[in-house]
Amino acid sequence: MATFVKAAVPPEARTLAGRFYTSAEIFAQERERIFARHWICAGREEHLPESGSYFLADIAGESLIIVRDKDGEIRAHYNVCRHRGARVCEERSGRLKGAMVCPYHAWTYKLDGTLMAARNMRDVEGFQESDYPLRSAAIARWEGFIFVNLAEQPEPFGRALAPLMGHFRKWAIGTLREARTIEYELACNWKLVFQNYSECYHCPRVHPQLERLSPSDSGRNDLIEGPVLGGFMRLRNPGGSMTMSGQTVRKPLPGLEPDDHERVYYYTVFPSMLLSLHPDYVMVHFVTPASIDKTLVRCAWLFESAEIARPRFDPSDAVEFWDMTNRQDWHVCELTQRGVTSRAYVPGPYAHAEGILHAFDRNYAQIMGA
Repeated sequence: MATFVKAAVPPEARTLAGRFYTSAEIFAQERERIFARHWICAGREEHLPESGSYFLADIAGESLIIVRDKDGEIRAHYNVCRHRGARVCEERSGRLKGAMVCPYHAWTYKLDGTLMAARNMRDVEGFQESDYPLRSAAIARWEGFIFVNLAEQPEPFGRALAPLMGHFRKWAIGTLREARTIEYELACNWKLVFQNYSECYHCPRVHPQLERLSPSDSGRNDLIEGPVLGGFMRLRNPGGSMTMSGQTVRKPLPGLEPDDHERVYYYTVFPSMLLSLHPDYVMVHFVTPASIDKTLVRCAWLFESAEIARPRFDPSDAVEFWDMTNRQDWHVCELTQRGVTSRAYVPGPYAHAEGILHAFDRNYAQIMGA
C-alpha cells in the first residue's frame, strides 16, 4: 500500500545555480552522463504496427532508427551507414520494404541491422558483410512505451527504473492508444520543464483554470527519491476530470479504485518523460533537449481502444485543457530561462511545496557529480 505524504524541503534547500541552465559545457556533460547512459523514452509500440514500420528518435545528439523487424522484435539502430557514415533513413517515420538502403552508395541492411549487400565490395580483399552491421542500442519495453539506452553496458531497465515496475498497473497503459498529439518547441532548458511540472506552487497565479478543477495545496507524493518522482492531486468534482468543463462523458478506466476517480497522478521519469494519469485517460510528455536553451516536447493523450472506437468519441475537451495549460507552463519556463542568464540571479530558497524539485535536483547532482 503506497504511503502519500505532503512535500517538504530542509531549510537549506536552494535552486540550482544558473550555470546548470546556461552552460554549453554542462549541457555537453549531460549528454554523455545522462542521455547517453540512462533509459530514454523514445515513443510507443503502437507507432510500429507491422514489420518494417519505423520512426526516428533523437537521443544524446544521435539519430536512431526505431524499427520492427521481420520477427516482430523492436530494434534501435544508429542512423549511420557503416560505409562512409551517411544517414540511412531520411524521413521521420514510415514503412521499410524489408530492408534499409543507404541513399549514398546503396549499402543495404536487413531490418535487424545486418548488412546484406554492399555494392562493388566483393573484390575488396578481406571484406565480409558480417563485419559491418548497423550499430545498435539497447531496447526495453514497458506498458507500451519503448525505451532506448546508448550505453555499451546499460544498467538493466528493471533495476534502473525499479519504481515503475507494477506501480501503474491499474491504468493498463499498455492497452491504451494515442488519440491526439501536439509538438512544442520551448526556448528553455529541459530541467526547467521537469521542475515546473513537479510543483503546483505556481498554479493559482499561472493556471486559474486548473486551480478551479484541482486545489493546488492537495498534492501528496509517494515517490520522493530517485529517478521516478511524484504523487497525486485531488479533483474538486467527484466523477470529473481535467477537461475544459471539469466534467467527462467517458467512464473511468476499468482497473481503477474508487479513490483514483477523485485524483490525478503526476510523475516524472528521469530524464525524458512526464506521466499524468487521469480517471479516464493518460497523458504523457516526451521531453527531448535540443540545446542548452531549447527543448522539444511531444504531448500525447491516450485512451481506451473501445472509447476511441465510439462513433462520437472526441478527446478535444482534455486536449484543449492541457494544451492551454502546457502553453501557460511553457511561458513561465521561458521567462525563467531568461532570468537565470542574468548576473543578478543567485539560487533562491525552495518552498515546501517544491519538495519534488529538490528531490529532482539531488538525483541530478548525484549523476552529474555536482
